[in-house]
Amino acid sequence: MTKIVTIGGGTGTFGVLSGLKKYPVELSAIVTMSDDGGSSGILRDEFGVLPPGDLRQSLIALSDAPAVMRKLFSHRYDRGDLSGHNFGNIFISTLEQVTGSLDKALDVAGEILKIRGRVIPVTLSKVRLITYLKNGKVLEGEHVLSDYQLVSKFGIKKMLLQPKAIANPHALQAIEEADVIVVGPGNLYASLIPNFLVTGIGKALAKSKARKVYVANLMNKHGHTDDFTVADYVSALESVIGKKGVFETVIYNTKKPAASLVRKYADEGEPVSFDPKTVQTDAQYVGADLLADGIAKTAKTDLLRRTLIRHDPDKLARVIMSLS
Repeated sequence: MTKIVTIGGGTGTFGVLSGLKKYPVELSAIVTMSDDGGSSGILRDEFGVLPPGDLRQSLIALSDAPAVMRKLFSHRYDRGDLSGHNFGNIFISTLEQVTGSLDKALDVAGEILKIRGRVIPVTLSKVRLITYLKNGKVLEGEHVLSDYQLVSKFGIKKMLLQPKAIANPHALQAIEEADVIVVGPGNLYASLIPNFLVTGIGKALAKSKARKVYVANLMNKHGHTDDFTVADYVSALESVIGKKGVFETVIYNTKKPAASLVRKYADEGEPVSFDPKTVQTDAQYVGADLLADGIAKTAKTDLLRRTLIRHDPDKLARVIMSLS
């Protein structure tokens, strides 16, 4: 059975896993652990636990449990002291305290949700994302970086995790044993790059004999990746991974979102374009209609802003599975 490993976090990884779990493959989701905003940030600050939000999304994506269980783990409270918190986040954080290990907590949660695959924190170290801009400003925390709208203007000099993060051995093993590794889609600076700031992850990816695939974002993020092309994302990731040309295949969207959606999204960013002239490696670029129909609904109590324009999980999975 083909072993597919995803690396990322958030709604991007959720979409990839939701589509791929319908195929006869062995899935492992390596998830970023630098989230310190919203419900995850509050839980990690108050209880000293690792951020559960992205892990929860991957668990739900892989779940074969009844719909009511998936809905339960997605439930967000809208009143009282728990307002803005997610049941799944609280459950995972409580399990971590009870079992003494996030890995064990995820095993238990995985059994309850009957997941098809594994969810693996990229690191079990409690870290914070630190971003140094070229103008000398230092942004401490993933949520601070995400909210700062002048990243593109000044440029990033360096990003690191503090303290130094040690790779989860299970993540390294999954990468080593993989047949296919899929990176993205997802927020470049918050969901993707932090995985490769963990010591050993980039080296393991570069060394792996698996087919390495990058799935490009649909939309740029205003103030962060303004005017980025597909190739710009590839270049940014490979510079952190430490190996140019590490991705053998790059998948990107060819269908333009409806003008009405683009207008709704205008304050957040513009569609990512593909320009063959900007390609700097010999990667195979695969374009396809990957756009989901309609607008993704977001709970009013959600503490985080969610993307309006998203990948269609089934379309994306078909393209990934068609790669030879």
